[in-house]
Amino acid sequence: MTREKLVRYAGVSVVSVVVTQSLLLFLKGGLGWTGVGANLVAVSVAAVPAYLLNRRWVWRVTGSHSWSREVTPFWVYTLMGLVVSTVFVGVADDRWGTTVAVSAANLTAFGVLWIGKFLMMDRILFTPRDRGATPATVRVRG
Repeated sequence: MTREKLVRYAGVSVVSVVVTQSLLLFLKGGLGWTGVGANLVAVSVAAVPAYLLNRRWVWRVTGSHSWSREVTPFWVYTLMGLVVSTVFVGVADDRWGTTVAVSAANLTAFGVLWIGKFLMMDRILFTPRDRGATPATVRVRG
């Protein structure tokens, strides 16, 4: 685990947080959606750039996407995060009903999962597949 990789991962996380929180604020605060509905849409939309940026910029993987080694595990973990954050958001929305509470609940849930997601991507999803290859040169095949 390199410090540079962790810094890039944190940068992608900032992008994801900005996209997610912007959508939560707009959908819950602006359009009056429920916290759960806003969270489902926000997390789903933010997951697409998160996957692409993590794959290319953080782990330097190019080439075709492997459904079995990259895409499916990433989306399964993202779905787990969606479930956890939706539970947190649902509780916050029921208890306080404010956009700030929904936003804080979403941030808390993904904060809890942040390190686990980094380790999964670093150790499982985007590891070099060829002996002697480096993450900067590996081309993952499906």
